[in-house]
Amino acid sequence: MIRRSFFALCLCALALAVSPAPSSAQSWPTRPVRFIVPLGPGSGVDITARLFADRLSQKWGQPVVIENKPGGDSFIAITTVLNAHDDHVMLFIPASSFTAHAYLHETLPYKPDDLVPIARVTNTLIAIAVSSQVPVKTLADMVKMAREQPGKLNWASVTGANELLFDAFLKTEKLEMAKVPYKNPVDAANDLAEGRIQSYVSAYAIVRPRVDAGKVTVLALTNNKRAPQFPNIPTAAEAGYPSLAFDGLVGIVGTKEVSQAARDRIAADVKEIAADPEIVKKLEATGQVVSAGDGKEFAKEIDEQHAVVVKIGQTLGIKPAQ
Repeated sequence: MIRRSFFALCLCALALAVSPAPSSAQSWPTRPVRFIVPLGPGSGVDITARLFADRLSQKWGQPVVIENKPGGDSFIAITTVLNAHDDHVMLFIPASSFTAHAYLHETLPYKPDDLVPIARVTNTLIAIAVSSQVPVKTLADMVKMAREQPGKLNWASVTGANELLFDAFLKTEKLEMAKVPYKNPVDAANDLAEGRIQSYVSAYAIVRPRVDAGKVTVLALTNNKRAPQFPNIPTAAEAGYPSLAFDGLVGIVGTKEVSQAARDRIAADVKEIAADPEIVKKLEATGQVVSAGDGKEFAKEIDEQHAVVVKIGQTLGIKPAQ
């Protein structure tokens, strides 16, 4: 009897020895995951992050928590992730929040190479909008008005690549419009609706409530492709101004602490969730176009966006921070 029990124990030990160990993708996550969002609650990126967080938590069997850390030109959010040294803490971020940093600041508090693209999620629609009190219907109308009234029109934008984009556009077109700085993009949208500023370049999600109220008019979208949910709004290129073409990439970015297996799992799960028609419908309503992709695809488009930013910097005569 003792010999038989000993033999059984040996068989169990042998089975455990030869059975495959769980992969790091299967074992990750082992605790709650934090998505750090560099924008405030209610933004298109924030809504997107929350939709995916809810579904991902169901898939992963762990809570996925959204932490909003706006301000500081996204430095607060980025350094929070980098300083955590934790493969369960990642950014849910528009790429334009960091691709333009070298052209907006003399020094950076982080190394761009420390940011690792993990999954592309959506393309944010970037609107070129005007107050409905401004008598223009097209982007060409606004350019004509600005040319005829140099210095009398003003504009605002969220700090980052979009701001540089419009600055370069004004220089290329030889237009004079006064820039009004805002810390809070919602305040700018409110002033646009009341006619205190005339033009605003921002995520469509920010101006959407004012568009629905008839107080703001979207003249064009900077995105390279016309948005399926807004077939009547032209792209900037279609409107005759290709220098304003710029895609609003949104995705998940982590650090080198996140294993390749975990990155692959995150990207695959995001892609599966993004294929759900209910998710697509909700995202389109917030001014997002679903565009799920893996880390390599996201990295490629970030590089393409950075190349556009480099050209913008050259147009404006700005040297990048070293």
